[in-house]
Amino acid sequence: MSRLVLTAAIAAAGLLTSTAALAGKDLDAIKSRGALVCGVNVGLAGFSATDSQGKWTGLDVDYCRALAAVILGDGNKLRFVPLTAQQRFTALQSGEIDVLSRNTTWTLTRDVSLGMHFAGVSFYDGQGFMVPKSLNVKSAKQLKGATVCVQSGTTTELNLTDYSRANNLQMKPVVFEKLEASTEAYFAGRCQAYTTDASGLASIRSKEAKNPADHVILPELISKEPLGPAVRRGDDDFFGIAKWTLNALLEAEEYGITQANADQMQKDSKNPGVMRLLGGGTEDTGKLLGLDKSWALRAIKAVGNYGEIFERNVGEKTPIGLPRGANALWTQGGLMYAPPVR
Repeated sequence: MSRLVLTAAIAAAGLLTSTAALAGKDLDAIKSRGALVCGVNVGLAGFSATDSQGKWTGLDVDYCRALAAVILGDGNKLRFVPLTAQQRFTALQSGEIDVLSRNTTWTLTRDVSLGMHFAGVSFYDGQGFMVPKSLNVKSAKQLKGATVCVQSGTTTELNLTDYSRANNLQMKPVVFEKLEASTEAYFAGRCQAYTTDASGLASIRSKEAKNPADHVILPELISKEPLGPAVRRGDDDFFGIAKWTLNALLEAEEYGITQANADQMQKDSKNPGVMRLLGGGTEDTGKLLGLDKSWALRAIKAVGNYGEIFERNVGEKTPIGLPRGANALWTQGGLMYAPPVR
């Protein structure tokens, strides 16, 4: 009996040791470096792209700024690494980046076999098709035998094959490694259609087309594309912070907490949920994450709530012009629903 107890104790000690060795290593590296390294798209307007001053902007970029503010106290303490679709997973796995925030679809294969954890969904999307208006095509099902520009190494390429086969359309994929090459080919007339996520189509049309009105995004969405940030497996502390930073931005919108009023609401609000989120009461949610009470307040002050991020980068008043749709809060008919910060 004593031998069994001793064996169990040794096994438990080994488990604790291995767990401790894994916990916090990426988070410690970020703190030691004094900067968060964020992998982003090489250039997708509204999600991650540089402006005329060379500053990175976009929905995916803002998530990284919020995460940097939570961990390091400053949303500008970060470095962006532009990555192609082929480079992104290797960059995360190898430690070249700390977090991947690059319009990446959460799928089973990626979730369980690439050594990464998705922190949640930051944008619900679906794959669509864009065609020249001059073709007078009204539906993707009219594209039988059409040449279609598509980027390799993406779920987009796989979905195109599935959709073409399922509907007996015999589409002819014209595959390119880089996004820029695929868009240039489409606008040069080498393909009759272009396919990617619907948000990407809107972004490309607004930025790359000589006259956006000459191109039509067809109504069909042929896939589910829940896009979100991801971190490496092996550091549960960092994963927890990455996940709850996104949730905090969503919950802030639910409570009407904005970039402009966050300080005042922390000081004055008597709503228990607001007090928990902003650290205005006695409850300390930050302690559970290894952070201080004002962790979520810093994220909101850095970039605003989720609604502000959406409208600033891709909303209806931007050149991209996307409605909230599925990305509206659950209280407004959308899918955005954050577990409670409590």
